[in-house]
Amino acid sequence: MVVDWLVALSTQLAAGDDVVLVTVARTQGSAPREAATSMLVGSATTALTIGGGHLEWQATAHARRLLSSDTRCPEMIRYNLGARLGQCCGGVVWLLYEYIPATTLPQWLDRRSAVERGESLQRHLTHNSTTSSWTFGQGHGTTMHGSPDQWEFVQDIAAAAFPVYLFGAGHVAQALARQLLPLGATLTWIDSRDEAFAGIDTAGAQTLVTDSPESEVASAPPGTFFVIMTHSHTLDFALCEAVFSRHDFAYFGLIGSQTKRASFEHRLLDRGLARERLEELTCPIGIAGIVSKQPAAIALAVAAELFMRHTARQMLAHASKSGQAIEIR
Repeated sequence: MVVDWLVALSTQLAAGDDVVLVTVARTQGSAPREAATSMLVGSATTALTIGGGHLEWQATAHARRLLSSDTRCPEMIRYNLGARLGQCCGGVVWLLYEYIPATTLPQWLDRRSAVERGESLQRHLTHNSTTSSWTFGQGHGTTMHGSPDQWEFVQDIAAAAFPVYLFGAGHVAQALARQLLPLGATLTWIDSRDEAFAGIDTAGAQTLVTDSPESEVASAPPGTFFVIMTHSHTLDFALCEAVFSRHDFAYFGLIGSQTKRASFEHRLLDRGLARERLEELTCPIGIAGIVSKQPAAIALAVAAELFMRHTARQMLAHASKSGQAIEIR
């Protein structure tokens, strides 16, 4: 999924609106949103959020003052989230304001296209910049150092890889798709029935009807989240065998009970699967504590489980990068 603010920005610029891109450059202590979170402020509209509350109200008001003034250089402002600001977070947030005229739409479309192609970009500004500069490649995440008067800001921008292969188009799968897409999943949705997707809103997903869904497992990228919830136990088992033929998936979930799991485990072992690999299978699926059998409730539990795994992988990837964050005065 493309970075959300790049999508929203291109839409607003295409409408002929100048905007101010407001970015959380750095946080210290408790804050409503993390660094790199962005919102867009136009003269009469806003898009996305940096956490709401009085901080967002002040940010919106300041951005609109910039739009109505002759000031065009980026600005960095430090906000203390204490009683004076009317927020009880108690932390500190640095907000970066960058004016973006509608005439720069072609450049921003190029950047959005690059991210859609899987490129990694880096945005760079300093206290004496007139606008952000962009290069290919990544550094060490989002960093800002210096003071509100003399600062440097670097932001890595890339689409977060969250590929999900969902097998089955029943009621639970439909509800799960609606949960996953807003979370940034790149969803490949597969079923074997000719009319599987008839009357279903599949916007945002790549759908596929095939007589052999298990053959599609091999085409999934490394790090895929596989979710199996078809109408057929026979097909479910064939899909399990196909997924176990790989060793590079991020998640492998099968809808069903402990009884179904035990039955599948016995058959898989009989067919030569190493016993230790059974730990790679999640069944039953979904976070603990949600016991309702309603499709929407099951989907909520499964989406939460997948998103937690995805978030954990992102955090591990970030932690593995070399270098340390620079402290801010």
